[in-house]
Amino acid sequence: MARLPQPAPGELLRDPLPLRGRTALVTGASRRGGIGHAVARRLAAYGASVYLHHHVPHDSAQPWGADEPEEVAASVREALGDPGARVEHGPGDLADPAAPAKLIAGAADALGGRLDILVANHALSGSDGTLDTIDAAMLDAHWAVDTRSVLLLTQAYAGLRAGLPPRTPGGRVVMMTSGQDIAGGMPGEIAYALQKGALASITRSLATALAEQAVTVNTVNPGPVDTGYLTGDAYDGIAARFPAGRWGMPDDPARLIAWLATDEADWVTGQVIDSEGGFRR
Repeated sequence: MARLPQPAPGELLRDPLPLRGRTALVTGASRRGGIGHAVARRLAAYGASVYLHHHVPHDSAQPWGADEPEEVAASVREALGDPGARVEHGPGDLADPAAPAKLIAGAADALGGRLDILVANHALSGSDGTLDTIDAAMLDAHWAVDTRSVLLLTQAYAGLRAGLPPRTPGGRVVMMTSGQDIAGGMPGEIAYALQKGALASITRSLATALAEQAVTVNTVNPGPVDTGYLTGDAYDGIAARFPAGRWGMPDDPARLIAWLATDEADWVTGQVIDSEGGFRR
């Protein structure tokens, strides 16, 4: 087999819009303080057209609340790097087993019939507990939203990509985990940790399954990120455990995820990547 030539000097220059012409779906983008919004802005800044999924009832029931979806979309539009790209949005309760396929189809239709990048950022907050307090309902609720829906989204995405010419470049799936496999685990959120652990475990299998479609699959653990859920002494205590003396901010994992979506990351697949800023557990 002939070896690939070394890149020419001009090919080493970075494209300021490495995702120009590509399309992305980002789930769990109901508020401007969240990771989903930060990821969507980064993808848009890199040239992609982006579809934002939101489930406002979930965030509205949380202490941090939800934003108006159009305000979230407007914030992402402000970041568009390609004037020909666009931002669309729509709702979806991913606890419904029929919702993932509908969401993939709807996002693709809204973005011109094609979907290159899937970022499964959504998750269920609450309805959880310690080993002695969890019950079947808690386990089932987290399974449905945190794991089953991600696999069904990936399945529907793969079906859509199968209709493209063989080895069409740019296929990306990025899932999110939460450091449950690192020292200490998450003993206070057993249902959540269980389902996020399942995503970490299935990453390599999905990467192998989608390799022939030229789709990479990776999972990102963003570590503790300041999305507005903690304040006071507890907030300061977490900040002190980072060498930088601050929490991770939503744009910290967003930069990694956006890079994984580019051609520069074409040789990275099947990985669970920790992006924790040296957090001391």
